[in-house]
Amino acid sequence: MLNSMLKHITIVPLAAESLGIRSMCTYVETPDARILLDAGVSLCPRRFGLPPHPQEFKAIANCRRKIAEFAKKAEIVTISHYHFDHHTPSYEDWLCNWTAETETAKQIYEDRVVLMKNPKEHINPSQRRRAWMFQMTAGKTAQELRVADGKTFSFGKTEIVFSEPVYHGSEDGYLGWVLMTTIRCQGEKFLFAPDVQGPISAHTLELIIRENPQVIVLGGPPLYLAGFKVGEKEILKGLANLQEIVAHVPLTILEHHVLRDENWKEKLTDAFYHAYKSDHVVQTAAEFLGLENSFLEAKRKSLFFEEPPPKEFEKWMKASDDIKKRIKPPI
Repeated sequence: MLNSMLKHITIVPLAAESLGIRSMCTYVETPDARILLDAGVSLCPRRFGLPPHPQEFKAIANCRRKIAEFAKKAEIVTISHYHFDHHTPSYEDWLCNWTAETETAKQIYEDRVVLMKNPKEHINPSQRRRAWMFQMTAGKTAQELRVADGKTFSFGKTEIVFSEPVYHGSEDGYLGWVLMTTIRCQGEKFLFAPDVQGPISAHTLELIIRENPQVIVLGGPPLYLAGFKVGEKEILKGLANLQEIVAHVPLTILEHHVLRDENWKEKLTDAFYHAYKSDHVVQTAAEFLGLENSFLEAKRKSLFFEEPPPKEFEKWMKASDDIKKRIKPPI
């Protein structure tokens, strides 16, 4: 319903935390361009001391099918950064990424224009290695690889505008940098802001407000890491900046790290209030699609208790991670 506020830009979330897996993959279509944003999916290999539940594997298989379906339409594929829930690697991995060696990545990137994060600048060592591997494998099948940092690409009346590299959360650079993407068409703006974690960075907030989109897909603060990998002060910054965004943007599709905390909604009471005061809407990707939320990773412990897996799955669980990557789980 709310998608209709944009007459020239169609937004279709394909994979997300609210759809059961780690991803922000979104398909966007304008009269001039068909764009697949961040075509990667992942499962956390161990959460609460447990591997993914069979329901999570069913969800990632379903999301892979959707991405493959929409990849057939897409002419352009973007890579905001080189984490595997944002781009697809070319090796076999049925435990985390649901990939079949080169086949899965090839169906996404082959013969497409790939607009990608600079593989050499504003990038941490692990992502630099992954970027190099992408260029040596699936990248070779692309029609063209273009570095996108800070650049604008025009397709008819559609502009795809990439931000400067912004922090993946905190401004310590530990997790590296990502690109935000704005799609502009005939006066409308849709902003894709993956892994900004709130945003925590005040500069990232400034860039989002300055862009002034009607709709944003936003990676929220990592509540589940508070006091563990992310300091409480950083989480509070992310929450405060999120409040400013939802008060400013008519529709916020809130996703990713924030939804890995089962109590996320209660912890975002102030953000929902700021949106309400502005007559704005905050939704998950599932809600935007008219579906029920499916926060499978956050509920992994209760899933194993309420829906114990069959013996065949338990046997598979006991194998090493190397074996699990090479052998599909019995689901």
